[in-house]
Amino acid sequence: MKISLKILLSMGLLSVATQELFAQAKPKPYTEEDFYEIKTIAIPDEIKLEAGGIAPMPDGRVAVCTRRGEVWIIENPYQLNGTKPSYTLFASGLHESLGLAYHEGSLYCTQRGELTKLTDTNADGKADIYESVANWDLSGNYHEYSYGPVFDKNGDMYLTFNVAWVGYGEGKLAKWRGWLVKVKKDGTLEPVATGLRSPAGFTVNSNGDVLYGENQGDWVGSGRVTHLEKGDFAGNAGGLFWTKEPDSPLKLTKADIPDTGEPMYEAAKKVKALKLPAVWFPHALMGISTADMIEDETNGKFGPFQGQYIVFDQGQSKAMRMSLEKVNGKYQGACYPFREGFQSGTVRARWGNDGSIFVGMTSRGWGSTGKALFGIQRLVWNGRTPFEMKNVHAMPDGFEVEFTQPVNLKSAQDLASYELKSFTYKYHHQYGSPIINQEKTPLKGVIVSEDRLKVRLVMDNLRKGYIHEILASGLVNDEGQPLLHDISYYTLNDIPAGELAKITTKATPVAPVKPATLPAKKEKVVVGNIVDTKQVASLLKKHACTSCHAEATRVVGPPFTEVAKRNYTNEQILDLVYHPKPENWPDYATEMASMTHVPKADVLKIANWINSLGKKQKPDLNKIENRD
Repeated sequence: MKISLKILLSMGLLSVATQELFAQAKPKPYTEEDFYEIKTIAIPDEIKLEAGGIAPMPDGRVAVCTRRGEVWIIENPYQLNGTKPSYTLFASGLHESLGLAYHEGSLYCTQRGELTKLTDTNADGKADIYESVANWDLSGNYHEYSYGPVFDKNGDMYLTFNVAWVGYGEGKLAKWRGWLVKVKKDGTLEPVATGLRSPAGFTVNSNGDVLYGENQGDWVGSGRVTHLEKGDFAGNAGGLFWTKEPDSPLKLTKADIPDTGEPMYEAAKKVKALKLPAVWFPHALMGISTADMIEDETNGKFGPFQGQYIVFDQGQSKAMRMSLEKVNGKYQGACYPFREGFQSGTVRARWGNDGSIFVGMTSRGWGSTGKALFGIQRLVWNGRTPFEMKNVHAMPDGFEVEFTQPVNLKSAQDLASYELKSFTYKYHHQYGSPIINQEKTPLKGVIVSEDRLKVRLVMDNLRKGYIHEILASGLVNDEGQPLLHDISYYTLNDIPAGELAKITTKATPVAPVKPATLPAKKEKVVVGNIVDTKQVASLLKKHACTSCHAEATRVVGPPFTEVAKRNYTNEQILDLVYHPKPENWPDYATEMASMTHVPKADVLKIANWINSLGKKQKPDLNKIENRD
């Protein structure tokens, strides 16, 4: 028989000490898997399913194309009642296929240099006709990846093309590299927009608008999502070589682009065609290699985020969330953490017939935190609603944050529950950018809605063109639970007009309402060569170092034990964190961004810990002698 704590208390059957212990007990924080489950789809050992494209079919089957040039059909991908899926090879002999779509009974697959229509005419489960729908030039450069097709509501198709990589992004080696193109009825390509570097993921949303995700690189300070319209220039100069073509929708040249390192917002004032990102995904803080994105049109089958976007990151093997709004006719919005823990690099995602998401993964040559080389998994909502920032809206004097559950009033009114700042990135030809112009944003007051589902943050120092970080670590709901994810990043390209908030009473900080906890232990510090591993672990997480590095295993970047073998001094590690040298690590495809925003004292503590790892192992004299 179960007896509730409330009954025991009313009967006086718990001692005072025991009651105090319960009062101090902190509710166990929820985790992502308490709401969204990752289900792995079994793959036979003999199939190397390096997924480049996914196409769910009306009959419940799922088609997957691979980087190895194959298309597989998965029967029973939902693994109903615990049964295993089965695989049939539908097509082969393709050239690094990185996109797949199902349309009117056929599969459309994007290869390196061709869009191919695959049709099974005799219903034997294998393609009988390989029909070339469209083709384009190739130079042979390894970085000339091609993506799509994505259909719009009219049945037209869109493709995106990487620029080549020759130490920088270069589009002139093959026509329309670095472009978004539409495939016409006769198979010719209609150029739409340029400035793309590595557009691995893009979508046509419910409004018919094209949104594409970009990876950090030259001219790209951090990952971002941009709305592309005809004649837009998204920022990377590699594709501008083809604006001289008569069918180019813009005539901009590379010489027209300011290469000064000023923020992109300032450069856009000088270059009319330069399209600002709708949402920045701060490098390492959110993701490192933006991949696919899909709009939630499931009518609640995937949770409380209808109309928003799930955006995937290949390098960090995770899903993020994005909300958009239009201010003065242009898209802008916020991004939020969502779900980590996928088994490999998340490249492609599509909605299943049941409102779950099929996620196709690959990481060969493209480092990822997920350790598997490839995989297929499903992301499934279990029906429980997490306590989250549901949406962030720009206001004339700050932001309005909407929640999925009512917030505790006292915690919401407490100014100490929030920490606000803004920052941006350099716009220049160099690879990536450090965070620049970072400033704290003073909070003037807080207005909580009557239903406690919204909080209006009234502040000074709103900055156009900047990313505004909203950290709400002090908020709890009525159960005393903190937000599942307490941070969001809003890209403020423009400030909406409207009535300013009226703060009748100046908000004054009050003690946040949180469950009682035992007295915190005093934090240890690094003294000399003494290393506090707990403190370092906290710093690694705080500064997102663990997004790309692990202690002893290869992830996106080298393990810390390998760095220790280089015998750098603490000061040399500090210099490399601030001024990375990717040539020192030629076996790693993803270049490290400058991290000058991380305080010097924190970097030195981390460096001291890294060097302590080298003392735990026998030195490899050959590697030390030949170090970079």
